[in-house]
Amino acid sequence: MAEGKFDITRKFVRVMRTRPNGLIEFEFAVGDPDVAVELVMPKAAFEEFCAANQVEVQADAAPASFDREAADADFHWNLHQATHQRFR
Repeated sequence: MAEGKFDITRKFVRVMRTRPNGLIEFEFAVGDPDVAVELVMPKAAFEEFCAANQVEVQADAAPASFDREAADADFHWNLHQATHQRFR
C-alpha cells in the first residue's frame, strides 16, 4: 500500500476456502487488504456481512507474497496456514 493512501471507507474480503460443512473462511480488512482478521461464518451470514459492509472482494485466494528470508519472516502466517501445515 502506498504511504498516505489508507482509506477507512474501503473494506476488503478475501475468501480462503469453503469448508465441507458450508462455513466460509475469509479475511476481512479495513483500509488496507494486507492487514486483515480471519473470520468464519455460515454462507448466509457471510453474504449479509459482505452486503452490510459493502466489501471489495479480493480475487486472489492468498495474500501478497513476502521475502521468506526477511528478519520478520516467521511472523508472516495466518490461522488457515497454521491448521494445514507444520511450522518449524
